[in-house]
Amino acid sequence: MNAENTRKNDDVIIGRNPVSEALRSGRAIDRILVAKGEKNGSAVAILAKAKKKKIPIKEVDSRKLDYISGGVNHQGIIAYCAVKQYAEVDDIFKLAEERKESPFIIVLDEIEDPHNLGAIIRTAECTGAHGIIIPKRRSAALSYATGKASAGAVEYVPVARVTNISNTIEELKKRGVWVYGADMNGTDYTKCDFRGATALVIGNEGKGISRLVREKCDEIVSLPMKGKIKSLNASVAAGVLMYAVIEKKD
Repeated sequence: MNAENTRKNDDVIIGRNPVSEALRSGRAIDRILVAKGEKNGSAVAILAKAKKKKIPIKEVDSRKLDYISGGVNHQGIIAYCAVKQYAEVDDIFKLAEERKESPFIIVLDEIEDPHNLGAIIRTAECTGAHGIIIPKRRSAALSYATGKASAGAVEYVPVARVTNISNTIEELKKRGVWVYGADMNGTDYTKCDFRGATALVIGNEGKGISRLVREKCDEIVSLPMKGKIKSLNASVAAGVLMYAVIEKKD
């Protein structure tokens, strides 16, 4: 099987020429994996193009590339592509303006499971959220699995990727958005006033929101826990809070 024209599945591109062509065409690429020490010939040009486009690059053992490619000659480079082009944060505000609504934004702090990300995108579309913001690193991306879990909602909800979530929260606040972080020991969500420009911050499946992100939030909100387990699945918690927001906004 030829690495020059083979893709293992809908979001992986294998081999130097295919990756180079994907970069040249402007296709949305989540990240590039390159074998350690692979910095010769066409690989140099590919990595330079990726850096210019601010695409994350990660050096990995070539055995990992062997596994991902399923035996196809990967030539030291594999790219993970997005099922949809990423938006800019400004696009989210523009959508709110077009709808003549106050911005409603979901900020995800290192959600790693593509199924959780897809489920959140799906609920965001159903609740009329104007967009989702995710970090470029340590986060699930707009992969095939995410798109499938979103049940098509990824086509309608702008998803922006940013370098730093904390800095982005600061920018949202400067634009008049009140930022609520979902975490333990906060205000009961039923007592929160979600009217006006609102952003919900949902944290990592295991660690929750980071300390720095928590400190940047205007208010911490919590869901009551009546059982023995003290945490909810991230997408479930996000869903409850998104519907709480639209109930108050209405």
